[in-house]
Amino acid sequence: MTDEELQPTEPPASAPRASAPPTADGPPADGALLAAAVRNNAAWCASMCRAHGLATAEGPRAWTSPRRTPLYYPDAVSLTGDATAADVLAGIDRTAPGASVKDAYARLDLAPEGFRPLFDATWIGRPAGAPAGPAAPAVRAGTPADLAAWALAWSGGDAEEAALFRPDLLDDPTVTVLAVPGPGGRILGGAVLSTGAGATGVSNLFAADGTEPGAVWAAVLAAADPALPVVGYESGDDLAAALAAGLRPLGPLRVWLAA
Repeated sequence: MTDEELQPTEPPASAPRASAPPTADGPPADGALLAAAVRNNAAWCASMCRAHGLATAEGPRAWTSPRRTPLYYPDAVSLTGDATAADVLAGIDRTAPGASVKDAYARLDLAPEGFRPLFDATWIGRPAGAPAGPAAPAVRAGTPADLAAWALAWSGGDAEEAALFRPDLLDDPTVTVLAVPGPGGRILGGAVLSTGAGATGVSNLFAADGTEPGAVWAAVLAAADPALPVVGYESGDDLAAALAAGLRPLGPLRVWLAA
């Protein structure tokens, strides 16, 4: 599952700190693609917050929410490699437990501020114009009932988690919720596409039991605008599936959680 956002799993306490993304060794376009992935992700966080009635702010080096964000979503995202702890912490609520920061370039040290690493992941991307392979058709969730069914499939039947996806998302022109339909109305998988920063972001990608993640990736990529690059982030087996689908690694990220 591709989550936007805070995954409820935690690396071992001894997990090494992620290194900074390479610059000289990768294709020159990767720096721009990485920047687009970071800012697209922040835009998606803002969309989810708007659907929950929350106003957010974006500065030159950080996106922040002054109120606690929805489940799995960060309170701040660093937007540049030179962002500081002050940039990401100044605009968030630290009076209650649970504040989180997406360190988009894996360069911050927030331990002195009372945070601990929650998980590491890898930004991924595919340039515009990449050909789409054969895929089952994906359909857009266009009604609140469609969205509710999609969210229940995404959450594995957990109604509390499914409630994260509110009908207001359907009114956001930058957001498309896609489902891969199966026999008898079953949802085989799906994802959220979000446009922003000149890219299409893929998040919350999931494959139901018995469905190959590659088939879902193929359907989602076929539905994406070929004129825009595709970006996102993944880790573990989900990262392997994304790379097999034709995306490439762009650099590391780290999510921090207030201890």
